[in-house]
Amino acid sequence: MMIPISVVIPVKNEEKNLPRSLDLLKEFSEIIVVDSGSTDSTKEIAEKWGARFINFEWNGKFPKKRNWVLRNERLKNDWVLFLDADELPSKEFIEEIKERIGSEDYDGYWITFINYFMGNQLKHGDKFRKLPLFKVGKGEYEKIEEDSWSHLDMEIHEHPIIEGNVGSIKAPIIHNDYRGLEHYIQKHNAYSSWEARRYLKLKEEGFDQLNKRQRLKYKLIEIGLMPTAYFIGSFFLKAGFLDGRTGYDFARFKANYFLQIQSKIKEFQK
Repeated sequence: MMIPISVVIPVKNEEKNLPRSLDLLKEFSEIIVVDSGSTDSTKEIAEKWGARFINFEWNGKFPKKRNWVLRNERLKNDWVLFLDADELPSKEFIEEIKERIGSEDYDGYWITFINYFMGNQLKHGDKFRKLPLFKVGKGEYEKIEEDSWSHLDMEIHEHPIIEGNVGSIKAPIIHNDYRGLEHYIQKHNAYSSWEARRYLKLKEEGFDQLNKRQRLKYKLIEIGLMPTAYFIGSFFLKAGFLDGRTGYDFARFKANYFLQIQSKIKEFQK
């Protein structure tokens, strides 16, 4: 019996990650690959595996990719799971959600991730979790007023807003990007530009709509301490040092990401 969840995979040039992802999702009754103009074999791979392929052309306004799917595509199932191509469900995760989605107690679920960096698992440091599994019609990704400055066609740091109770899935998803360090650097270069422009917009409008963690992040960015604070918190206080050189490198790259944001804010202000 197929799992009654519609899995939506937003992609661009994912020929290295997509085959592995689609192979692990064979038990799900609907797979939708939403593409942003890939120039590699992403489309051919999606069609080979029997996924529904959608070419998404962003007009620069709301909604972006994930919310566009929720508003414009008719999904077969009552539940939707948004996964990136480098996010791989474990067997334990698949077995757990088979039981959970039949419950009426929750309308969405937080999911934990096991993160890999440069081919090595990170067992310590700053943990990563998202809320990508929820009932259709019960949630959307938050709307950020960014039509005048965003250059990214997909929700990046926007979080789903769920109407109803939210639970947690204990079994993890594996986050392991096979496109390598060069792609990681390129991706975070784009993300840091987005973050810098969002900070400047929030500075005009106010930070009241953010949660406590987000406000703290932008406060540390404002005073120039976010790179140092992240490194100390992740590598020392959350024991990232136990992951050895990989843990050190990951903490340094993430700290550098926040340094990029701070530096770009200064540059944009000029």
